[in-house]
Amino acid sequence: MKAYKSLTKEELKALCEELEKAYIDVKGKGLNLNMARGKPSKEQLNLSMDMLNIYNPSVDPVTPTGVDTRNYGELTGIAEARELMAGMIGVPASNVIVFGNASLPIMYDTVARSYMFGVNGQTPWCKLDEVKFLCPVPGYDRHFAITEQFGVKMIPIPLLADGPDMDMVREYVEKDDTVKGIWCVPKYANPTGITYSDKVVKAMAALKPAAKDFRIFWDNAYAVHDLYEDKKDELLDILSECKMAGNENMVYEFCSTSKISFAGAGISAMATSAENLDWVKKTMTVQTIGYDKMNQYRHVLYFKNADGIKAHMAKHAAILRPKFDNVLKCFDEQLGELDIATWTKPNGGYFISFNAMDGCAKEIVAKCKEAGVVLTGAGATYPYGKDPKDSNIRIAPSFPSAEEMAQAAEVFVLCVKLVTAKKLYENM
Repeated sequence: MKAYKSLTKEELKALCEELEKAYIDVKGKGLNLNMARGKPSKEQLNLSMDMLNIYNPSVDPVTPTGVDTRNYGELTGIAEARELMAGMIGVPASNVIVFGNASLPIMYDTVARSYMFGVNGQTPWCKLDEVKFLCPVPGYDRHFAITEQFGVKMIPIPLLADGPDMDMVREYVEKDDTVKGIWCVPKYANPTGITYSDKVVKAMAALKPAAKDFRIFWDNAYAVHDLYEDKKDELLDILSECKMAGNENMVYEFCSTSKISFAGAGISAMATSAENLDWVKKTMTVQTIGYDKMNQYRHVLYFKNADGIKAHMAKHAAILRPKFDNVLKCFDEQLGELDIATWTKPNGGYFISFNAMDGCAKEIVAKCKEAGVVLTGAGATYPYGKDPKDSNIRIAPSFPSAEEMAQAAEVFVLCVKLVTAKKLYENM
C-alpha cells in the first residue's frame, strides 16, 4: 500500500469507502474489549494467589526483628519490608518508609502535605500566590489530576527519547521560584515506555533550583517491569546522584507492588533523604499509627528479597510479551508503510504510545468506542486533558487476553486508517 499522503483525491475517496464498509462490518460484531487502563490481567493476578496462604495461623506473626505485625506501631514499616522495597529499587533501607496498598496515595499525600504545611519548614504552598509543576508529556494522567486538584499550574515539558527536555527543565527550575516540582516516570515511562538516560538523570540531580522547596517526584512504578530478558533498560539511582550533587533533599522516589502482587492490595514505599523522612513522619504521626504490617509481612514471606521479586516478574513478562508483540506486529504490518502514524516499542512497562496524524486522536478513540474497543481518552496524557496536537493515544495491552488484544489492535488500526484517510480527503 502506498503512503496515504501520496494518494490522489479519487484514490482517497475510494479508500474511504472501502474502509467505511469494513468499519460497518466490525461494528456488527458486537465487540466488548477494553484497553483503556494499565490493569494486570486475571492471569497475572493469579500468579500471586499463593501469597494469601503464606500468612496463616501456623505462621508466627512476630517478625525476626521482634515486631508483632498484628498490633499498632512501626510508623515507617517493618524492617523486613523496608529491606524488600529498598532492594527492589536499589536504595538503602534507611532511606525508605513503607506505606499502604499503592503509591498513588503517597504522591497525593506528599503534594497535600506540601500544600498545607510546607516543605521542610518552607512556606506552605497554599499561602503562595502561584505554584507551578513541570509535567513531561505525554505523561501519566493521574499525576496531572493530583496537581490540578490543588490548583497547581502545570507546565508541559516535551518528553524526548532519553527523558524530559532538560534545557527547558533547567530554564524553569533555575529561574522561577514558583516552580515547586516535576513529575517523572523515569523507567518505562507512562505512556511512551522510554527510560531516562544516565545523562538526563545526572542533569536532573544537578539542578540548582530557584525554590528551596523544589522537589523531583520520581515515580519509579516500573522499576522491575522488563518485558524482554535480553533487552532490559537500566536506570541510574537518582537518590545517590542527588547526594553526590549536593541535592540530597531534592527527590522523593515512589514505588509499589501494585503490578507485582495485587493491584490496589500491594505495598508501597517512598525513598528519600533523612531530612525529608523526618518531615514526612512529623505529619504521619497524626495521620496514622501505622500501615498494614500484616500485608507488609505477607509480601516479605512470599518474595523474601529483591531476587524473589525479579523471578516473579519474569512470569509477568511471559504473559505480557505476546500482547505487546501482537500489537506492535499489527502496527508494523498494517501501518508501517502508510506514513500516517508513529509508535513506541518499549522494552518494559505497561504502555505503548501512539501518535496519530495531528487532529485525529479524539476521532480515532471515538470510532474505536463505537466499534466496541475502549481506549484511554485522547488528551489524557497531557495536563488538563488538552493535547495541543490532538495526536497522542495511550495503548494499554495488559488487561485483555493475547487473542483479544490482537483483535483490538486490528480494530484500532482500521479506525486509524479510516479517520486519517477521511481527514486527508476532506483537506484536499
